Amino acid sequence: MRLTLLATLALITLRVVIGLHFFLEGSSHLRDPQWSSIGFRRAAVGPLGDFLRQQLPQPGDFNGTVASLDDRSTEEVVAAWEKSVVSDWEKRLAARQAVVAADDAAAAAEEASKAIEATRAELTTYLTEVEPEIEDYRGELARLAALRRTGGAEEIPYVIDRIGAKQRELAGQAAGWKADVEAFGERVVGRFAEALSPASRPAVAAVVDRSDLWKADQFVSWSLTTIGGCLLVGFLTKFNAMGGVVFLCSVVASQPFWIPGAQATYDQWVEIAGLLVIAAMPCGGWMGLDYFLSPLMRRCCPLSKDSR
Repeated sequence: MRLTLLATLALITLRVVIGLHFFLEGSSHLRDPQWSSIGFRRAAVGPLGDFLRQQLPQPGDFNGTVASLDDRSTEEVVAAWEKSVVSDWEKRLAARQAVVAADDAAAAAEEASKAIEATRAELTTYLTEVEPEIEDYRGELARLAALRRTGGAEEIPYVIDRIGAKQRELAGQAAGWKADVEAFGERVVGRFAEALSPASRPAVAAVVDRSDLWKADQFVSWSLTTIGGCLLVGFLTKFNAMGGVVFLCSVVASQPFWIPGAQATYDQWVEIAGLLVIAAMPCGGWMGLDYFLSPLMRRCCPLSKDSR
């Protein structure tokens, strides 16, 4: 394929600019220990909304206890939630005990037990106070589930709006309880750290709680950085361009334009179009490493086409 010099330079610029955007986004996420996809997941709507929210951080097993529609009483699910929360505390403190100084090991185990018991008493008092609210919440969840099963739940606009409004209301109510219980978890960690010697505190403070969400965020951040870096240098250009398309399509799918309240995704659509052009055109071999890889590929696989 023969292109004019201007068209060639335009395609190279497109590849470099999109690659730079991906690389800077991914690397900024990796540099910022506080970055998280929580906001993106909470804002997701449409078919992917529930799936993306499943990995949102939750204290204990909230979804499997309080938010689960089963035959258990409210008292039983609250007790089960409390048990799962305390189990999380034990795991968090176990990870921190593993990095304390050897001289503090015995004292750390004792202090961990004290911190958990003291905070658990406070948690029990809190959950007892909000138990009537949780009972009402579970009743509303059951009514919402019944509404979803009615005819027209996915077709009639006012029913769709009613379901969405109720979901947001219940999500906000649950978020308040989760935030309060998460604060108890931070209190446990703080009490444990304060009881340690100064020599052990820095190592304990550096421990990261590697939840499923943290792992997913790390994967996404490294993927963006890798895709961006490869596009910048023109390495496996077509493959990485399609990888970028898949990622951006997942973003667009989380905000379908036909769903009321969905956020605009014009920028993502523009980059998807640009990446498809990059994948379709032989621009990797122009000022890129693919220029040097093409001869090697032809030698290894004589039937392969020139990727330039």
